[in-house]
Amino acid sequence: MDAKYLIGVDYGTLSGRALVVRASDGHEMGSAVFEYPNAVMDRVLNSSGAALGPDWALQDPNDYVEVLKHAVPEALKVSGINPADVIGIATDFTACTMVPVIEDGTPLNQLPEFKDNPHAYVKLWKHHAAQPHADRINQVARERKEAWLPRYGGQISSEWELAKGLQILEEAPDVYKKMYKFIEAADWIIWQLCGTYLRNACTAGYKGNLQDGKYPSREYFKALNPAFEMFAEEKISHTIGQLGAKAGGLTAEAAAWTGLPEGIAVAVGNVDAHVTAPAAKATLPGQMVAIMGTSTCHVMNHDQIAEVPGMCGVVDGGIVSGLFGYEAGQSGVGDIFAWYVNNQVPQRYFDDAKSANKSIHQYLTDLGAEEAIGAHGLVALDWHSGNRSVLVDHELSGTVFGLTLTTTAEQIYRALLESTAFGTRMIVDTFNASNVPVKEFIVAGGLLKNAFLMQLYSDITRLPISTIDTEQGPALGSAIHAAVASGFYKDVNEAADAMGKVLKHVYLPREESSKRYDALYREYLELHDYFGRGGNNVMRRLKQLKREGE
Repeated sequence: MDAKYLIGVDYGTLSGRALVVRASDGHEMGSAVFEYPNAVMDRVLNSSGAALGPDWALQDPNDYVEVLKHAVPEALKVSGINPADVIGIATDFTACTMVPVIEDGTPLNQLPEFKDNPHAYVKLWKHHAAQPHADRINQVARERKEAWLPRYGGQISSEWELAKGLQILEEAPDVYKKMYKFIEAADWIIWQLCGTYLRNACTAGYKGNLQDGKYPSREYFKALNPAFEMFAEEKISHTIGQLGAKAGGLTAEAAAWTGLPEGIAVAVGNVDAHVTAPAAKATLPGQMVAIMGTSTCHVMNHDQIAEVPGMCGVVDGGIVSGLFGYEAGQSGVGDIFAWYVNNQVPQRYFDDAKSANKSIHQYLTDLGAEEAIGAHGLVALDWHSGNRSVLVDHELSGTVFGLTLTTTAEQIYRALLESTAFGTRMIVDTFNASNVPVKEFIVAGGLLKNAFLMQLYSDITRLPISTIDTEQGPALGSAIHAAVASGFYKDVNEAADAMGKVLKHVYLPREESSKRYDALYREYLELHDYFGRGGNNVMRRLKQLKREGE
């Protein structure tokens, strides 16, 4: 019998990647990447050049279609397979990334009257300009003792659907009125592929506050703003598609874009982090997967539902059917390292890195690794893009303590590496304290290439670290879901067993190093609680001064 193949398309923050996978064993045949022409609009709106406010992050949805037109055909070409042997396609997306559309799925920014209105564009996951709206959402929910709030760790993020929707209503009511649906990009791209709009169970639960089959009540939304009363029913509610299910068949138009056979299975949409769990063979209770890149998302299954403070949510079937999927995250990880390198490191380090034939990140890592733990005399807070878990506060900002006139660039870089690991330990400790034990820690994403960083994470969390055995975790996870949607496997667990890839316990905690890091972690905890839990709200005050000055 001829081999059958699947396409997984991973939509990231700056680009989309297409991967061709063999259905029988997950072997990766070829891949291709297409960078978004409009990238991320966080300073100006590309269509007009108008300045955007602080904490904005927008995208043009047409860039997502261009990925289908370029990356998929190129991946097919590289793979050398016959496109007629492809039986399914699935995609994953950053979340919460939201697209306002009219009835036929056309994004509002493509309408002439809205092309220069920033609220008509995609609000990317890291759009944090809705923080004041999130604050009010949380305050009203606490005052009303909303039953769904504990399922989200007691607070809703400014990244989620409710906050972004309320911001549109109050800052651009004309856009809100014209908007038929406010939909996740994860679902919009599936609509483009198969002509059918389904809400995927993952984002509906984690980002749209759907719990036990219900969104928050009309009365709650009305308490936020009378004009917001029907938000759930009119703007986000829709038929739910389960993960791994078939959303529809590939349309003739999408077949022409991609070079794939018309009618093949298109799987229900999914999120980049959650879809990575089966790719790493991490579908059992207690297996935490950390997808480490520009940010980090932590996902884990458990057989019981529990309230975990500061989590992004717990959703029945949010990762795989039959288990409760938990999500936590850090808003900035690789982004923090990139910010530091791009803005704070002297030119001589770049020159020396080039002479050593190393990337600047590897060069700084190697220099920082030469010192004993704690020798830099520093501890940092990893809040440069706010705190997603466990504080759920994007008004917080990053800082480094202990700087002197002799502090070097590599010492600060190492302190930033450590700070992200401390943030992860805070998340792990919070799960454990809430009777949702973390039994295994598995890393996926681009940062696993940094061996020093991985060992540092193992030492700080005191957990063995396994690593996904592919550089294409989300895309492979999408291909696994495509395999299920096509009927090649009966469910995600079976497909993950056959197609997933993981290397067990690549890094083990070293007791002496862990003891030393414990001392630094105690300092991190002191600062974390002082600045993050109301001891000193200086970061919020500084953010307000910044807004007033812009």
